[in-house]
Amino acid sequence: MLYLIIKAVHIIFMVSYFAGLFYLVRLFVYYKDTDTLPQEHQAILRTQYVVMATKLWNIIIVPAGIIMLAAGLGLLLLNGTLLHQRWFYVKLAFLAGLAVYHWWVRQKLINIKKLANESLTTSSISLRQANEVATFILFGVVFTVILKENLIDYWWQLVVGFAVLVVGIMAIVKAVNSARRTK
Repeated sequence: MLYLIIKAVHIIFMVSYFAGLFYLVRLFVYYKDTDTLPQEHQAILRTQYVVMATKLWNIIIVPAGIIMLAAGLGLLLLNGTLLHQRWFYVKLAFLAGLAVYHWWVRQKLINIKKLANESLTTSSISLRQANEVATFILFGVVFTVILKENLIDYWWQLVVGFAVLVVGIMAIVKAVNSARRTK
């Protein structure tokens, strides 16, 4: 029973953590989108976005990430056989990618706070595309955990499906951005 409770906690805080990441990078996009506004509007909005991003990081993302990690380690301690399953190493590879993404998001937040109402050097489209990285990692982790050894046996079909998904999402993002620019 303890294992299932810890698993539920792990999943709940994984959802909170990813939701926070999704929204934080979206706040970076909104910050960048203020470039074309008059200076007085820029200053007000950028200050608010920095406050929102900082609170999101400190109140939701970091605590959820710590609890998610602690629960994941608790699951590993309670079920050491995970270390003998091939699919678990695929999940760990996705988590390594998530750690890199987490670091990148933190660096962007630090840069925005240092900028003091200056423009970001990263383009809006690059930020929008970077916002999808967490989505791809989430897909990878969830499919790995659900499919387990089937993931290993049918890896090439999953890679092709994942590639189609990535291309599809990127095409939708580009189409939405093109439609937004024409308005």
